Amino acid sequence: MAGTAGTPGTPRVLRAMNDRAALDLLLEHGPLSRTRIGKLTGLSKPTASQLLARLEAAGLVLATGTTEGRPGPNAQLYEVNPTAAYAAGLDVTPERILAALAASASLALLATACTGQSESAATDDPDAKTTITFWHGWSAPTEVKAIQENVDAFEKAHPNITVKVVGNINDDKLNQALRAGGSNGPDVVSSFTTSNIGKFCSSGAFLDLQPFIEKSKLDLDKLIPKPMLDYTQFEGTRCALPLLGDAYGLYYNKDAFEKAGIKSPPKTWSEFAKDAKKLTVSKGDSYQQLGFMPTYHGYETVVDHYMSQWDHAYFDQDGKSNIAKDPAFAEMFTYQKKLIDDLGGFSKLEKYRNTFGDEWGAKHPFQTGQVAMQLDGEWRLGMAQQAGVDFEIGTAPMPVADDEVDEYGKGFLSGTIIGIAPQSEKQNAAWELVKYLTTDTEAVVSFANAIHNVPSTFAALKSPDLKVDEGFQTFLDIAQNPHSNTPPASVNGSTYQTTLQDFGYQYESGKVKDLEAGLEKTAKQIDTDIEQAK
Repeated sequence: MAGTAGTPGTPRVLRAMNDRAALDLLLEHGPLSRTRIGKLTGLSKPTASQLLARLEAAGLVLATGTTEGRPGPNAQLYEVNPTAAYAAGLDVTPERILAALAASASLALLATACTGQSESAATDDPDAKTTITFWHGWSAPTEVKAIQENVDAFEKAHPNITVKVVGNINDDKLNQALRAGGSNGPDVVSSFTTSNIGKFCSSGAFLDLQPFIEKSKLDLDKLIPKPMLDYTQFEGTRCALPLLGDAYGLYYNKDAFEKAGIKSPPKTWSEFAKDAKKLTVSKGDSYQQLGFMPTYHGYETVVDHYMSQWDHAYFDQDGKSNIAKDPAFAEMFTYQKKLIDDLGGFSKLEKYRNTFGDEWGAKHPFQTGQVAMQLDGEWRLGMAQQAGVDFEIGTAPMPVADDEVDEYGKGFLSGTIIGIAPQSEKQNAAWELVKYLTTDTEAVVSFANAIHNVPSTFAALKSPDLKVDEGFQTFLDIAQNPHSNTPPASVNGSTYQTTLQDFGYQYESGKVKDLEAGLEKTAKQIDTDIEQAK
């Protein structure tokens, strides 16, 4: 076990003191938003976000509802988790402050505790009769059925291993179980949150898989597309493998294109802006049809999805934030803001956006014809077809920067990750399941067909058994494009992306006027947050 809890004045103890103060405020006032906690503690929004992420990962606080009338992450409310608070020794009395400090100090020990466990070698006999537990996050009946069918096939191929499957597990439940340890926890773990891979690998919350990979003589570079390999490792530690993926592209209304005289989907952002304006039909002080909803609250039109279509680097060679120095970021923010202005302005667009249906429901604005183009993942095709749209749907890669036409075809990638719990006493048996689910072509193809996600191996992507139509092929091609990308992992997970996204909200709405100064300030905050997380 490396490291200590820290001494007075060190960042670790300062973080513990902040944790203590936040817990005390939540106990005293009840549910609070990130912004409110920041104001009451004197912390910046990004630092308050990191604090809440730390407490949430430790199971000490829970997200509970939102502030009425407020959009985005600032609306989320948090409260103390009564069960976890009791387990941590918190006491809802005037003496609770001391217990809160003890609880927050325990967070600092979590990473070192996990790291120590992850270094232990697997000693179980993979051929012995045993039962392992597999936790996953899927909850829809079709998804649960599909993963169970793959597990059944695994058990048939490995008659000595029985798999107990537990579904609907989110990262909060997963983190609590990994922290608690013990024989009742999972052996095989999975997460939908690729941006947390830095936390999972650096803390040892997920076991280092490299010894198992080498023992099985797997050449991952020949098995799995590079972007998917990238988002399942951190700083040389491979603690996960991809279990299907998501690719993002452009959906467009072919009927609307024909009516507007547009013959093909745009390949550059300049072409895209022209088409978005052509496709926009006004109605009074609003829209009958909007070419594209460019704001960051437009479901999947978030900063990192936009940035995937510009060549960019979030960090420099020294690991410092590069967003103020790499011109691609200023280009993207400038382009998006101009597109907002050209399509009617932020206020008008926001008013129209408030008429949209739920992203995951039948009344999604692309499906209702309220917008003619939409940035989205491969799943939208099936959802739109199930909603019974009355127009022909086209799919294409998202456009690229005007001087990067040779990279047209790339896109943003993410997906599900799977690994082994470091506390598992059946790591060899657990590896057999991980290896099967992620590298067996039949298993990957059958799962992809069932839940309409992108296969995560080259063999599965090219399998004749994969169900592919013209619309879905677009996303298979994006997944295999060598220029497709995902944000790099960080020791504090997605905090740096949240910080940049928060800046985006401020800039697009006009609250921040100076782009250069804003990016410089945001870069400094990102560097500070990462340094504090180390």
